Amino acid sequence: MRILLVDDEEELVSTVAERLALRGIDADWVTSCEDALEKLETEKYDLAVLDVKIPRMSGIELGKRLKEKDPDMRFIFITGHGSEDDFRAASAEAGVEYYLVKPVDIELLVKKINQAFEK
Repeated sequence: MRILLVDDEEELVSTVAERLALRGIDADWVTSCEDALEKLETEKYDLAVLDVKIPRMSGIELGKRLKEKDPDMRFIFITGHGSEDDFRAASAEAGVEYYLVKPVDIELLVKKINQAFEK
């Protein structure tokens, strides 16, 4: 299983990637939507973890563009803005099934990753 982490907070994504690696999960990370789209030109990922608020393109929009390139890719969205209830309502409208609220709990992220592959 290969995962792509996308968040404009470099310290966050690099730390999450390291912590996933300690659990045997192969994760690459980038800090922009443009870099994520570039990565998909040469790499194959099973799942992307996308921050909802990324400069120049929302994580939801990035998810749509990544899905066009790879229809089998799965997604988990993370947000540090607003309440969990607000995000749950907005994500349901966008068809987002898996999401987390920052700060990211690594054990909960691993659980969501596993859930995404159980379906």
